Amino acid sequence: MRRLATATFICAIAAGSSAGAQTPPTQGALPGAQPKPVATQPIRPGVQAPADTANAMSQAERLALQSDLAWVGQYNGAITGDVSERMVNAIKEYQKLKGGKPTGVLNPQERAVLADTARRKQEGVGWKLVTEPTSGARLGIPTKLVPQQTSDANGSKWTSPTGTVQVVLSRRKEANPTTAALADREKKEPGRTVDYSVVKPDFFVLSGLQNLKKFYIRGAFKGDEVRILTILYDQATENTVEPVVIAMSSAFTAFPAAALAAQPAPRRSVDYGTGIIVSQDGAVVADREVTDACVAITIPSLGPAERIAEDKERGLALLRVYGARGLKPLALSGGTTKSAIEIVGIADPQSQGGSAAISIAKAQLVSDTALAPAPGLGFSGAAALDGDGKFAGVTLLKPAVVAGAASVPAAQAVLVSADATRAFLATHGVKPDGSSLDARAATVRVICVRK
Repeated sequence: MRRLATATFICAIAAGSSAGAQTPPTQGALPGAQPKPVATQPIRPGVQAPADTANAMSQAERLALQSDLAWVGQYNGAITGDVSERMVNAIKEYQKLKGGKPTGVLNPQERAVLADTARRKQEGVGWKLVTEPTSGARLGIPTKLVPQQTSDANGSKWTSPTGTVQVVLSRRKEANPTTAALADREKKEPGRTVDYSVVKPDFFVLSGLQNLKKFYIRGAFKGDEVRILTILYDQATENTVEPVVIAMSSAFTAFPAAALAAQPAPRRSVDYGTGIIVSQDGAVVADREVTDACVAITIPSLGPAERIAEDKERGLALLRVYGARGLKPLALSGGTTKSAIEIVGIADPQSQGGSAAISIAKAQLVSDTALAPAPGLGFSGAAALDGDGKFAGVTLLKPAVVAGAASVPAAQAVLVSADATRAFLATHGVKPDGSSLDARAATVRVICVRK
C-alpha cells in the first residue's frame, strides 16, 4: 500500500497547485517519513549536472519525461514539469534497470525506448483524458480496464465487465461543506478501513481497504458543489491498476479552469503529412490522424484524393487518387529491419520556407516500434528504409499523452512495420505492384483541409 499512499500525496500536491499559488511540499515525500539516502557522485569541472540538463529542456519535454517515468513505475512525484532530485533519481533507476550507466541524463536512444514503453502501457489500458459530462471535471480514464460508462445528474461511473475495477465521480450540492466533514463521512462508510489520509482546507485524500477491495478517494468542493472521485479495485488487480491510479491522481482536476473543462482544442485547419504511392492505380498510404475529419484532401502533384479506409489500431489511412498516370509506386517487399533507418518525407512548409522539397531524416530503431530522434512535422506517413534502402515500414508521429495537471503534446516517432502495412492494404483489397526502390519517386505531400 506504500505505493498507493505515495500516489495520494501526489494528488494532494496537484490539487494544491490547481487551487491557487501555493508552495508544495517536497515532491513525493510522505508526511513524517525520513528522507531516503541519496547516492551522490562528484561532478567533474566542466560537466553539466543532470538537473541542469533537465532544466534546459522545454516544459513540454519535462512533463512528457516525468509522465513516461511514472508509467514505467520509476517516478511517483507530482507531474508538474518541475525538476527535482526525485526526478533525476528516477532517471538513474530507469537507466540501471535497462542495464545502462546511471548518469541521470537519458541519451536519445534511452529516451525513445522509455517513451515507447510508456506509450505501450497507456495503450494497454486505453488511457484517455476525458471531461466528465455532468460536472466538467477532468479525469484520466483507463478505458480498456473500465469500458462501461453510465452518467446521470449525480455524476458518472466507469466499470470493468466483471466489476473488479470501478471509477466513480460523484457530485452533489451541500450547504457549507468542509473537507474535514466530507472526509469523516467517507471514513465511516461500511467496511472501509483507512490507512492514509490527507485533509486540507480545499481537498482531502483517503486510501485503504474497503472489504476485499482497495480504494482511493479524492474529494473537493467549490461553493456548495462537492465532487468526489472514488477508485475501487480488487487486490488481485493491484499490479495493473496501481500505476494507473498514480497517473489518475495527477490527471484529476475537480474544478478545472474553463479552458480545461472544454473539449480538446480543434485540430489544425490545414494539416500537412507525407504519403507513399503503393500501386499504379493511385493507392496511397498515409497517416490516419493527418487525414482525419478533412473536408478535402489534396496531393499537390496528383490532385484531389479520397480516404477510402483507415486502421485505428495501426494509425494508417488508405487514400485513392483517380485518373493519375505514370505513377512509380514503392516496392513494399520489405527488407531486414535494422537499427539504422532513413525516413523519406516532406517537412511541414513552415520548416522549409514554404517549399515542398523531399528530404531524408536519419533515425535509429531503438525498440520494436520506436524511432529516435523523431523527424519534424510533415514527416508523418513517410516511408522508412532499412540500411539496404528497402521498405521497412511507415513512420508516424504520435503526441505523448501526459498524465499531469497540464497536458502538452510532445512528438514521438513510431514505426508501422512493412508486414503490418501490407496486411492493412490486403484487408482493403489493394495489391501493391511497385518494383522501384526509389522512395523519393513514390513520396507525395498530403494536405488535409478542415472546417
